[in-house]
Amino acid sequence: MKKVLLLLLLFPMLLLGNNDPRLPSKITAVTVFLSGAQITRTAVCNLKAGTSEITLGGLSTKIDENSIQLAGLKAVSILSMDYDINYLPATENPEEVAPLELRITENETNIALLKNTISGLEEEEQVIYANRTVSNRLQNLSLEKVKEISTYYRKRITAIKNAIFAANTEINKLNEDTRTVQKQLGELNNLPDLEQGELTIKFDAPVATSIALQLSYQVQDAGWIPNYDIKSNDMNAPLQLSYKAHVYQKTGNDWENIKITLSTGNPTINVAKPHLGSKYLNFTNGYQPKKRKTAIQKRKYVYNPAVKKITGVVTDGSGLPLPGTNVVVKGSNNGTQTDFDGYFSIQVRDGNELSFSYLGFHAETIPIYSSVMNVRMEEDVQTLDEVVVTAQGIRKEKHAVGYAVSTVAGERLQGRASGVKIRGVSSPRWKSPKVSPKPPLYIIDGVPVADFIAGDLDEGEIQSIDVLKGVDAVALYGSNGHNGVVVITTKKSIAKEDATNTQFVIKKPYSVASDSDITAIEINTFTLQAAYEYFAAPLVNENVFLTTTFSDWEQYQLLPGEASVYFKGGYAGKTTIDPYTTQKEMVVSLGIDPNITVTRKQQKNFKSKSFVGGNRILDRTYDIEVKNNKTVAVDLKLMDRIPISQNKEIKLDDIITNDAAYEKAKGLLTWKLQLKARETTKKQFSFQVKYPKYKYISI
Repeated sequence: MKKVLLLLLLFPMLLLGNNDPRLPSKITAVTVFLSGAQITRTAVCNLKAGTSEITLGGLSTKIDENSIQLAGLKAVSILSMDYDINYLPATENPEEVAPLELRITENETNIALLKNTISGLEEEEQVIYANRTVSNRLQNLSLEKVKEISTYYRKRITAIKNAIFAANTEINKLNEDTRTVQKQLGELNNLPDLEQGELTIKFDAPVATSIALQLSYQVQDAGWIPNYDIKSNDMNAPLQLSYKAHVYQKTGNDWENIKITLSTGNPTINVAKPHLGSKYLNFTNGYQPKKRKTAIQKRKYVYNPAVKKITGVVTDGSGLPLPGTNVVVKGSNNGTQTDFDGYFSIQVRDGNELSFSYLGFHAETIPIYSSVMNVRMEEDVQTLDEVVVTAQGIRKEKHAVGYAVSTVAGERLQGRASGVKIRGVSSPRWKSPKVSPKPPLYIIDGVPVADFIAGDLDEGEIQSIDVLKGVDAVALYGSNGHNGVVVITTKKSIAKEDATNTQFVIKKPYSVASDSDITAIEINTFTLQAAYEYFAAPLVNENVFLTTTFSDWEQYQLLPGEASVYFKGGYAGKTTIDPYTTQKEMVVSLGIDPNITVTRKQQKNFKSKSFVGGNRILDRTYDIEVKNNKTVAVDLKLMDRIPISQNKEIKLDDIITNDAAYEKAKGLLTWKLQLKARETTKKQFSFQVKYPKYKYISI
């Protein structure tokens, strides 16, 4: 009876809910920008002839109203659109919510009835106690009568306490059930984000019709960060470059099993065309405030919210470390300074940018885009005359940080699968079984595929093809590889060049929860023909680095991002891929090899403090020793430099480079060394500097 009454009470509410003009919609596709995203929703809308008004609810609260667009209208016109935020939205699932709310109401009613029963039992218990006391005072009872009354009291009190216990137990069960139902209601109503966006649209239809409405809009609090895995199995082996996107979003709506497109565009950047006016010269009062002399720089890097700790090295334009550089999270008091080697490490709690400042250099402000940020600061020529720089010694690098060299040269081969045809299985069946060769084993994206024939894969879908024969095939795939193995890797996305950006259309659907967690999406994996070389520049770092160099990287639309490096199956560390600082070749460090040592020492020369007239003369001679402690021969590129004068009063003479290749315009020295196992070699160079004795320079 109680259930019937409750249903009668709720019935008018359910009827009103059914008349709610809210229209359910579904997210079907998302284009994720470097900052922000474009959401596409679809909904089927049945319109009567004339004017109709519907509301699309459950939208994000982060929508840019200016970006809202509607498609699929046919002959229907839009009279008005109004986007608003509903802080107390109705549930999107009334058919699921009503029974749960009814269940909670029933539980509350039953709990109230049980509490009333408990109150009555407790009152009866108090009456029994009071009556027993009065009876004992007014009557002289026989022993038998006392036993009879005592038995009654005992049985009744026990029955009352048992009934109260049973009622409390039932109340606990009902409370637990209510909590469970409330949690389920919370899931249905999305209680953590109560507010929801709503778009109210007023249509004008010439006739009653049904339209497949398509709604698109841009949202904040979403984006993707380029990320890379660089893998090398051994020296002289091809590189595997995995290009990935770390997608994040907190828009208030989960993206469930949807089509995702990644765009290199960034709609948050001001795209207004600059205006260049005329420049007029006139006399001034002699005092002019400092003005910005340089153009607004190109926006290179995008904030990465996943970075919580940053390490790096700050150097000057020549590559020397800048100890004491101030590194601050912009807009906060969270900061640090670089050590003697220019190294810094800082934890990021809040903030999107790092600011770098050093006396005599232009300040730099860079978005936090990677956990490894190496910064090269440019001298401020306007303030150089006010700065006195003393010579700095160089110590051995103490921290394994990403290190890149942009001057390594070499020839490369770039493998591509475009246009490759798979031969040998061009027809589905051979007529004569006596002459038909056994087909090879085909591995498509790591999965063996039986009865594979040409045409099963479009050439445009193939990223790379590797053919294994003989012992190599058997070693990896057992007896199934006796006839050879063809390993095919397909593209994970399709790249589309637009007028202002590149779009990667991801083939596989993905789900991205609205919780700011990172979802890794593979864009593509490339096989790169690369050259390996050891590199040392003891002037700035006494470690020896194993580097790999590859060219033709422009075709892959790479963006600045963090890279995890793996060598011979082990994790070698992190580095940064920055196409903006790379020209023809990209160089990546695979790590430090402690089995090759290099030392750089300055010879003692007592003539270095000689004076001739009004000039000071400095003679500098440097000895470099390289030792290969490995059991195999290695190729090593060794670099150093001779300073270049930028002032006519500073003169360089007696430059002796010996067998080094000397790039005079840049002052760079290069040796290409081929060291046998356990071999040690020595190199030397020298120069003389002459300048006015009452001035100071740094060599």
